Amino acid sequence: MNRLPADAAALDTASITVLIVDDVPQNLAVLHDTLDGAGYRVLVATQGVSALERARHSQPDIVLLDAVMPGMDGFAVCRALRADPRTRELPVIFMTGLTDTEDVVRGFAAGGDDYLTKPVRPAEVLARIGAHLQRAGQLRLARTALDQQGRATLALDGVHAQVLWQTPAAQALLQTHLPGAVDTQGRLPLLQDWIEHLRAETGVPLPLSVQVREGHVLFTLRGRTAGGEWLLGVRLDSAPQEAETLARCFGLTPREAEVLQWVVLGKTNRDIATILSMSPRTADKHVQHVLTKLGVETRTAAAAIALERLRNL
Repeated sequence: MNRLPADAAALDTASITVLIVDDVPQNLAVLHDTLDGAGYRVLVATQGVSALERARHSQPDIVLLDAVMPGMDGFAVCRALRADPRTRELPVIFMTGLTDTEDVVRGFAAGGDDYLTKPVRPAEVLARIGAHLQRAGQLRLARTALDQQGRATLALDGVHAQVLWQTPAAQALLQTHLPGAVDTQGRLPLLQDWIEHLRAETGVPLPLSVQVREGHVLFTLRGRTAGGEWLLGVRLDSAPQEAETLARCFGLTPREAEVLQWVVLGKTNRDIATILSMSPRTADKHVQHVLTKLGVETRTAAAAIALERLRNL
């Protein structure tokens, strides 16, 4: 059995599934033995169509993909994987005997993350797989942290404005205030012009404000990756003048005033957390501070006082 590199040894390989796609039985046998010996669960496919079916139904953690196959080649398979939300984020490592730079570029253009030159070397295969799986795991941890914090965050393809992933808070906010904004291909067309404008700008990126019935949905650029992924924050800015009035009348902080606005509209604490991109616990604390400052014990009483004051003004 091959000795695992340090990075690969740290992985729980028994819980990781690798899909190998190659039309040459000898290649499959070498790779299968290498990965099986390292403790990975291994799936195999010998042509493009069956590879896509296996990827969609078995949800592997990473794909080793032969670039040149009869019928549907590896480049077409990779493009299909990237176009499907179920497999879009799968790390894909091309395996090719091609040495021409143009073919390597073609693999990356199709959405590949890395490539190995045939004949593949077992130690290199294990090292590359370990590195990409660790990176994918770090991304999952970061997204889980955002989910748990209730942050409304999404990542876009910076060329086509296609949603690559989004937190539940972002999904709920878009569905509530911008229903239909994400098209059938998973893109956000309303952001296309803004993204193109930001690509041409060199200064501090300005947020995009989209007017909705409840106020404005603000999209803010949080960062960009070298791979063209744009990380955006999303939040609802609801009736800022009204919020300023409530803050001034009752001695509230700007955030407490926003929370009180939604209390007046009958939203639950959990709804408020989603709308304002905060955790449910933070929303509970803000509501309690609002009740204390207004000198009341219930949300209904707070809403009545605030609504009466706004009407008088």
